[in-house]
Amino acid sequence: MSTRTAHQAKKRDESEEADGTDELTAVQAALAAEHAAVYGYGVVGGRIAAGRRKEAMAAYDAHRARRDALHREVRDLGGTPQAAAAAYELPFPVPDAAAAVRLAAELEDRLAAVYADLVRAGGRARRREAAGALREAAVRAVRWRGGGVAFPGLVERAAAAAPSGSEDASAGAL
Repeated sequence: MSTRTAHQAKKRDESEEADGTDELTAVQAALAAEHAAVYGYGVVGGRIAAGRRKEAMAAYDAHRARRDALHREVRDLGGTPQAAAAAYELPFPVPDAAAAVRLAAELEDRLAAVYADLVRAGGRARRREAAGALREAAVRAVRWRGGGVAFPGLVERAAAAAPSGSEDASAGAL
């Protein structure tokens, strides 16, 4: 890498880190998504079969830890962390273990999308952390679903995007 190219890359990283508004917005979005995931895994835990309960508890604990870390990061960026909502609207009814597994996969897919945004908006250190969170969400989604997607965090956006002029352009609450 030439000196000029290295200098340009360093300058770009510094300017990205200096523009904290996009980064703060993305960290807040990740925090909100983790709040929703913690709530969602509470529902999953109440319906999941005994054989997968340990897996659900591990995911629940991981999301609580990441939520708490994001809470601190928002403060470090000078923001006021978003509080969790009292309840969240589930994307579909969860009456049994099979639906609980589908919900867990859906939660992880949605988290992957939020962390993909944070990878884009974050500075160098935050990108690395967000990429790790995206990877963890993608791996958990594969474990829950039994299969994966080529580009976790991105394909969900393409599938959810409605053609322009369409009536159904909004996404679910959770």
